[in-house]
Amino acid sequence: MKKYAVIVAGGVGSRMNTSTPKQFLLLKNKPVLFYSIDVFLKAYDDLQVILVLPDEHISKGQEVIDAYFNTSRITICQGGRTRFHSVQNGLSLINDESIIFVHDGVRCLITKNLIQRCYVKAEASGSAIPVITSKDSIRLLTDEGNVALERNSVKLVQTPQVFHSKILLNAFKIDYKDKFTDEATVVEAFGIKVNLVQGEENNIKITTATDIVIAEQLINTITP
Repeated sequence: MKKYAVIVAGGVGSRMNTSTPKQFLLLKNKPVLFYSIDVFLKAYDDLQVILVLPDEHISKGQEVIDAYFNTSRITICQGGRTRFHSVQNGLSLINDESIIFVHDGVRCLITKNLIQRCYVKAEASGSAIPVITSKDSIRLLTDEGNVALERNSVKLVQTPQVFHSKILLNAFKIDYKDKFTDEATVVEAFGIKVNLVQGEENNIKITTATDIVIAEQLINTITP
């Protein structure tokens, strides 16, 4: 089965208070985006990466690829106005029957183990969505006030979200809706239930400056 990783890296760094988009900030002297791409290429020798970037940052992404990777395994694609449209643009380059990973480019601590577990699940059942259980107490806001939820029943969703191409390519032909926050919501709107797998606590998403510090400490524990 062919394998594609659509890595979406559309951030502009607004919550970082920096002019450098977060996917290009440095972790141990390498861009955040390097780690996301590198682990997918190492997970499977036959996997192809489709890197989705805002038009204004395509040249910078190409610099990262040229500096660190075999360019024959990576294709750059221009992003769209929302995540949905960016993923849609990436998927437009896939015509083969395959397993497709969709991953946030700034989840740079993703592991080969999680990638491979998601692949096995998606190949067998059509989809695999990594989740972890909330450690915090959860409250749901309602029109009447707020109510406590059982936190063991609340799952925090991560990426990569992984699907058989027959599911994902068809699902992304439907019209965009604001409720589409990730690929799982698109597939569910298409009428297909998704399957959950256990995610990883360290699979954090770089959003703020604090996350960069945390990510660097975690990387140091792996590669001191």
